[in-house]
Amino acid sequence: MRRNAIKRGGDEESSEIDLTPMLDVVFIMLIFFIVTASFIKEAGIEVNRPEASTASQKENVNILIAVSPTNEIWIDKRRVDKRAVRSVIERMHAENPKGAVVVQADNKSSTETVVAVLDASRAAGVYDVSLATEND
Repeated sequence: MRRNAIKRGGDEESSEIDLTPMLDVVFIMLIFFIVTASFIKEAGIEVNRPEASTASQKENVNILIAVSPTNEIWIDKRRVDKRAVRSVIERMHAENPKGAVVVQADNKSSTETVVAVLDASRAAGVYDVSLATEND
């Protein structure tokens, strides 16, 4: 009789499913997808970029700067004063020194504002500066 009681107790314990290995696999897959995901960077506003027939794709873009039709400067979804552009670029460039600056200027923005942003980028020590355009 005692043997039967021991057998029954052993059967109940072995029928439990251990979920630990499955959870380990799920967490490893989650970490893998988070690390390999590409995050889209946006400047903060939508602009109508000018068209160019010689446009090419730019890799390693770290800092996107948008200039609106009303000459507002947007970096990292925040409106930035013209005088603070250099310090913001310096801070963002310190986080990723291999990154580049791309200026997305609207068709109706003034050349003076765009040149001020380009000058601030160069003054911040970033010499890989590009102007975003649309393909013809």
